[in-house]
Amino acid sequence: MNPKDQAWQKQEIIDAAATLLHAGPICDDCLGRAFGKLGHGLTNRDRGEALRTVLAMLDVAGKHGTCWICEGLFERVGEWATRATTAAQGIEFASYLFGVRLTPRLSQMEIVLAERFSSGLSEPLKHAFNREVGKAFEAQLGCGTVNFSHPHLTFIIDLPQEAIELRILSLYIYGRYRKLVRGIPQTFWPCRRCRGRGCETCNFTGKQYPESVEELIAAPFLEAAHSTEAHLHGAGREDIDARMLGGGRPFVLEVASPKIRGIDLPSLERRVNGEAADKVSVSGLRFVSRETVALVKEADAQKTYRALVAFEDEIQPDTLTEAVTKLVGTIQQRTPQRVAHRRADRVRERRLLGAEATQLSSRQAELRLRSEGGLYIKELVSGDNDRTNPSLTSTLGIPSRVIELDVVEVASDAFPD
Repeated sequence: MNPKDQAWQKQEIIDAAATLLHAGPICDDCLGRAFGKLGHGLTNRDRGEALRTVLAMLDVAGKHGTCWICEGLFERVGEWATRATTAAQGIEFASYLFGVRLTPRLSQMEIVLAERFSSGLSEPLKHAFNREVGKAFEAQLGCGTVNFSHPHLTFIIDLPQEAIELRILSLYIYGRYRKLVRGIPQTFWPCRRCRGRGCETCNFTGKQYPESVEELIAAPFLEAAHSTEAHLHGAGREDIDARMLGGGRPFVLEVASPKIRGIDLPSLERRVNGEAADKVSVSGLRFVSRETVALVKEADAQKTYRALVAFEDEIQPDTLTEAVTKLVGTIQQRTPQRVAHRRADRVRERRLLGAEATQLSSRQAELRLRSEGGLYIKELVSGDNDRTNPSLTSTLGIPSRVIELDVVEVASDAFPD
């Protein structure tokens, strides 16, 4: 830019700043943020003070009173930082982020400023205010850094309500669990009769089942993190009457609103395995990001099952082998009757990738089945009144049913381990 153009730009800035001063009382923060893209390393207040000084030298005086744009909002930066500091007491964190909900009047002033006094160099009020409160908050506590993606603490300053809202980032712990007994659901089930409120049927616990994999795993983590809520996100789920063996099922335990983040995972792993011995065990625990929840739940995993099967009539080994072999391939499976009350009633196409049979007696056999995720194994055997095709019942021509079911492997290259 040549000297003439530079001089012209400087004059435009002076003129624009003078216009803002003439419009009414204005604080240095708002005057400076109108030119926030100028002056590297300066605060908006620095810019405002410098412009006011230059204009005073040119006999352009500002008006006294409360800022007509922010209504004195920047004078309250320290107050809001103190309120945030109080809210954060007793909470372990390393990063933070501030957000603000403006009053209708402040939102309208931002529109007026952009339309009537646009310099093309301004910074939005929200950005400027959040930054200044963050700096004051950090200075008061002497710790913490701003993080725009995954802050440990998020403060929302609600100006219309004169309130501050604190959100604490959950802890996310990845691992694998083994369920060693039957009769335990993966997650907490509220009582069907009272819907979790507590009644005589559930002995006023609010639970359909006394315990779950989720509760057995979560209990030590809740205590260690000083939290009251946790959720287990699994890579699928086994039936209540099925075991999860082998290397275990991938899961992410989400510990909500932890006051302590520096928890000792090896120690907690040993504690879970000791306190839930003979019921549940965990392995491979590690901290992960919240994105891992979706990765685990949506992974295209293959499952391997062991199924103890009973037949209504006697069968021959060759007949069984032939019938099982015919199952390998595409399976058309309508939503099973046993889950139709909570799943959309539609036909799903899944693949059975491998099948082996070991006959134990003329009316019992053990099957080892490998399939895509989402294939219902009990119905693959029984046929579910022809809702699953083909099924072992249809290929054998003899009614068949699963007596015991175990999941022995859940595998996918997408899992973190």
